[in-house]
Amino acid sequence: MTASNITTTHPAFFLLVGIPGLEHLHVWISIPFCFAYTLALLGNCTLLFVIQADAALHEPMYFFLAMLAAIDLVLSSTTLPKMLAIFWFRDREISFYGCLVQMFFLHSFSIMESAVLLAMAFDRYVAICKPLHYTTVLTGPLITKIGMAAVARAVTLMTPLPFLLKRFHYCRGPMIAHCYCEHMAVVRLACGDTRFNNIYGIAVAMFIVVLDLLFVVLSYIFILRAVLQLASQEARYKAFGTCVSHVGAILSTYTPVVISSVMHRVARRAAPHVHILLAIFYLLFPPMINPIIYGVKTKQIRDHVLSLFRRKNV
Repeated sequence: MTASNITTTHPAFFLLVGIPGLEHLHVWISIPFCFAYTLALLGNCTLLFVIQADAALHEPMYFFLAMLAAIDLVLSSTTLPKMLAIFWFRDREISFYGCLVQMFFLHSFSIMESAVLLAMAFDRYVAICKPLHYTTVLTGPLITKIGMAAVARAVTLMTPLPFLLKRFHYCRGPMIAHCYCEHMAVVRLACGDTRFNNIYGIAVAMFIVVLDLLFVVLSYIFILRAVLQLASQEARYKAFGTCVSHVGAILSTYTPVVISSVMHRVARRAAPHVHILLAIFYLLFPPMINPIIYGVKTKQIRDHVLSLFRRKNV
């Protein structure tokens, strides 16, 4: 058996192509991406500041919202700065280990985001279906445990990925046909049997999306049943109103995932840039839109932000 059969090698770096087929438009494409990233930074930092500064917002719902904002900041900042460097300065090089780190953070925090959305559904379920027990059920220690469980689940599921990729010999060159280190884009460069990576990636994605969405849907079935049992129409509207922001966050997160999944199966022959633009949309849209949804629909946050502007104008 030769040494090449028992050792694995990997390149010192990869080269991120950007958006294949649209390289000549990179500068123009970067403008909306930069705008969306700026909105994501400003919006989520504002949410975190307002929740930390206002003691009236130190409640379970807003603690979960703060977790979501922090996750969105990490998710967008994991990929967008490098992406903009590719578009503006043609800085396509990323080290092998830097690529693995980016991939780990990207997929881990995506899983954490799904867990936090599930926790927020549980929060709305308790608030509407068991309002008298809200403060006794959703205590500080329980919220901390939920946050730690979300982190532990993501880290446990994603820790194998770097080790699975490190064992391969990469004989198909260093060019990644993507603008960030996406798992399957890197696997395509590897030689040897990659079936386990393919199966593991699909299994984790299906496990997270199906399981979390199932429990979210169950929560809202119980919520809907409880709301329809309320006596007055005004009480029903008020109860539904407390869920609108969360439903918006769920739709902003899962809709791009579903669209991308359908496109991969229905439009397999579509140009590569179509799938890559959908993947970028999934990364950029939720961090950008979630602060707007919660800022507009949540009165306490809206009032606090408006009061800050009034102070500056006085």
